[in-house]
Amino acid sequence: MRPTIGSMARAVAAAVRSSSRRRPSSPRPERSAQGRRRYPGDFTGSFTPRYAAKLDGRADPGEILWTWVPYEDDFTQGKDRPVLAVGEAKGWLLCLMLSSKDHDRDAADEARWGRRWMDVGAGPWDKKRRPSEVRLDRIIRIHPDDVRREGAVLDRKTFDKVIGSL
Repeated sequence: MRPTIGSMARAVAAAVRSSSRRRPSSPRPERSAQGRRRYPGDFTGSFTPRYAAKLDGRADPGEILWTWVPYEDDFTQGKDRPVLAVGEAKGWLLCLMLSSKDHDRDAADEARWGRRWMDVGAGPWDKKRRPSEVRLDRIIRIHPDDVRREGAVLDRKTFDKVIGSL
């Protein structure tokens, strides 16, 4: 099916509306040879967590978002996955990665490596509605412009439990 002028105009209008809802971005970090934003490293400072979740086209703390997440041992590699935004610092979203893998089965091995996980239940961020866990020992920085999509709002009670476990 060939695109019509009307369908192309609607697509351009939708893109303009979408980009106008984004937060003003902070200065852009350098890009790698692969075109990805250079990752400044995991967050290790202090921050004030806040819950401000609302599905409005912006990435807010309390939302589960989909984005590219760098691997811990090589920041130039990673994969697309859901993350829970828990705060902000210097233009970056502070996020915890989610997994549908059950880490209770290998809890001793995970603890040996210093990894801590917490169950957050199932939700619309996973199309199969599998139960998810959030990783508590690694706070990932995500630039707001790199969020691919909003996945869902995590309920306030579960968000508060996650923050209490950090």
